[in-house]
Amino acid sequence: MDLTILYRGPLASCDYDCPYCPFAKRRDSTEQLRADRAALERFTAWAHQQTGDRLSLLFTPWGEGLVRSWYRRTLVELSHAPHIDRVAIQTNLSCRTNWLSDADPDTIALWCTYHPGQTPYQRFLDKTDQLASSGIRFSVGIVGMPEHLEHAQRLRKDLPDHVYLWVNAAEGYTYTDNQADDWTALDPLFPFSRHPHNSAGQACRTGSSVISVDGDGNVRRCHFVRDTLGNLYDNSYRSALTPRACPLAVCDCHIGYVHLETLPLYDVFAGGVLERIPSQLGPVDLAIRT
Repeated sequence: MDLTILYRGPLASCDYDCPYCPFAKRRDSTEQLRADRAALERFTAWAHQQTGDRLSLLFTPWGEGLVRSWYRRTLVELSHAPHIDRVAIQTNLSCRTNWLSDADPDTIALWCTYHPGQTPYQRFLDKTDQLASSGIRFSVGIVGMPEHLEHAQRLRKDLPDHVYLWVNAAEGYTYTDNQADDWTALDPLFPFSRHPHNSAGQACRTGSSVISVDGDGNVRRCHFVRDTLGNLYDNSYRSALTPRACPLAVCDCHIGYVHLETLPLYDVFAGGVLERIPSQLGPVDLAIRT
């Protein structure tokens, strides 16, 4: 079986203070951190044992995972497992990068977000230079708030040409066509993020070849549908894996709508769905089916 898993454990602490994030500067207690570490180690052990499957893993913690040693160790270990095709994580890139020298660069990848005002620009750019020189696959993105436009334009100028700069539409913000054009000039795929996608009744890979797993092993079709399909560790989820339509009215998050079969994004991101790296950034069919 080819299975993509989005893992989100109990970790919710972050070292940044972004005004658009509800988890800004949140601190986990020592007990909460121990629980997160135990949950991640349990999931890692399970993933190592699934040698009869082909796995692709994306870690999407509410907080920042890579400042924690157990996330760095997990990514390195899993990157060397022959049955794991990709292991990736969403990160603000505030951690050091030298640990990546122990990982398999053909398997590991980073989905990096730049948050203006949270870290010096040059420090962030230097980290991306280190990733590029080390041959690590990564994308870089930014939240498309009006005050971030100049930062994004600077990033696009300074990043290597082969590094994809993605833009997430700011939650609750309505873009004029002129504003959307400015963001699309930086990210040709911004139109997919600009408006929520009408997803009710639409075919989606989640719940079939893509699942979401929490720290207790509860399996859901995605992070946004709360109904459980079973549990990872007792194997009860397997019998529930089947093609199914989306039960929600709209899908407005990339890690959700990228899996909609009504959108061409599996072709656009072929080989880089989890780390949000397009196979090429030439002319793209931006027709968005609703």
